[in-house]
Amino acid sequence: MTDIQESLREMMACEGALAASLVDYLSRITLGAVQTPQGPDLEKVAYGDTDVLRAKLSTLELLGYSPERLEDIVVTLDAEYHVIRPLSRRASQGVFLYLVADRARADLNTVRAAMRDVALRLDV
Repeated sequence: MTDIQESLREMMACEGALAASLVDYLSRITLGAVQTPQGPDLEKVAYGDTDVLRAKLSTLELLGYSPERLEDIVVTLDAEYHVIRPLSRRASQGVFLYLVADRARADLNTVRAAMRDVALRLDV
């Protein structure tokens, strides 16, 4: 198990990473954040992407799907990837990892794999 800041630094080690955070989507509070000067305002991210995650979880519920089936949500912008990964372990419900990466420099599969690994070890 690793702590929050160590986990976020591990995510930021991905080529092209601009910002990483851990967010409580029940309260919209950022629990930890690391970013480069080019990264977005992570407080605004916590507020806004909470709605994205809540909407997807609500849709899954309407379809009769278990929320644990959701691995991640990828938003592809012209120059960036924004990846939301909920932590599904029982002790971590209500929390998601967030990573912004430069689309020209980042490999999306590598980013997703790094976030998956961090999610398995993160001690919240």
